[in-house]
Amino acid sequence: MATREITKSIPGILRPFKAFVQGLGLKDGDQIVYYGCVGTCTPFVELNAVAVRGLHVEQVFVPLLDETKAKKIQYVEDVGMQVSGGPVTLNPKLLVFMGGLAMPMMPVTKEQVRDLARKHAGAKVAGVCFMSMFEKAGWLDTVDFDLLIDATLDPVVVTTK
Repeated sequence: MATREITKSIPGILRPFKAFVQGLGLKDGDQIVYYGCVGTCTPFVELNAVAVRGLHVEQVFVPLLDETKAKKIQYVEDVGMQVSGGPVTLNPKLLVFMGGLAMPMMPVTKEQVRDLARKHAGAKVAGVCFMSMFEKAGWLDTVDFDLLIDATLDPVVVTTK
């Protein structure tokens, strides 16, 4: 993949994601399906969901790769986008794989992700990770990402008293 732009901060993740989704020309009700780890990926999924909330697409979270546990992501007044509904019949136009799936000790392989993307032929494939996780895990030679957002958390400053 070629580097197109270097950005910063949370908007540096969300704006390119939104621009990519807008460029897909999705229609009302088309589906974006996010795959990630429960707890750690979920907040980042919900941030991405906020970025595209005005596009009127259906957004779905799948824990790990278990599509039988798919749940809708819905707007909750005074809270934001939240994984809260379900069950869901999947017909994705965009698959978004979160970097937590590639972390050591996760029960997910790059081949499983590749095969899942093939199962949903015609859907675009995006990856959102931190600290080059997909590259470090060797996924870039197996998973054909149409969009890859790789953010860096550096430095992290912790102050205690």
